[in-house]
Amino acid sequence: MKLESARLYLVSPAHIAVGDLGDVVADLAGAGVDLIQLREKEMEAGDLIRVGEPIRDACRSAGIPFLVNDRPDVALALEADGVHLGQNDLSAAVARRILGARIVGTSTHSTEEVDDAVEEGPDYIAVGPVYETPTKPGRPAVGRDLILYAARHSTLPWFAIGGINEETLPEVMAAGARRVVVVRAINESDDPVGAATRLRKVLDNPPKH
Repeated sequence: MKLESARLYLVSPAHIAVGDLGDVVADLAGAGVDLIQLREKEMEAGDLIRVGEPIRDACRSAGIPFLVNDRPDVALALEADGVHLGQNDLSAAVARRILGARIVGTSTHSTEEVDDAVEEGPDYIAVGPVYETPTKPGRPAVGRDLILYAARHSTLPWFAIGGINEETLPEVMAAGARRVVVVRAINESDDPVGAATRLRKVLDNPPKH
């Protein structure tokens, strides 16, 4: 799977509603999930490595990239395919010094940050949160305007993120998004594979202008 062709990006803890994430990676990949990022904000490095290993192995077997949230050092230790960085994490340049040619992505929350990312040179950016989401408490939603801006101005691959589910995805796509990050709509579902299948079906049928 090439980053340029990735459309459906799952960010998830190691344990989801139906059990261990690693146990359903193959089925999620078959349903259309193209990337998986492990996000465990409260875990120390050793625990991240321990819970990340089976997910990494499952992603390798499924042929999809496995990324780690925030921690280039853990990504290196896990031999992950890359890292995703927030605005207050290490810079993309420093992450590249640690990870070499592996994938480096960054979060953006404003037009200035979208523009700056082009100069910083990550492999992709996440744009949002489009809608308010409990996974980012205190972070105001950016709404459609930033999605419209990214669609017109970003020269990097970009993913819309934040509160995206089956109900909100059509509006996000109407604003120009063709790649999305999904969190709760899959990992909190009693049928994550079915949820991924339905989301992918919408992504694969973008609105015609």
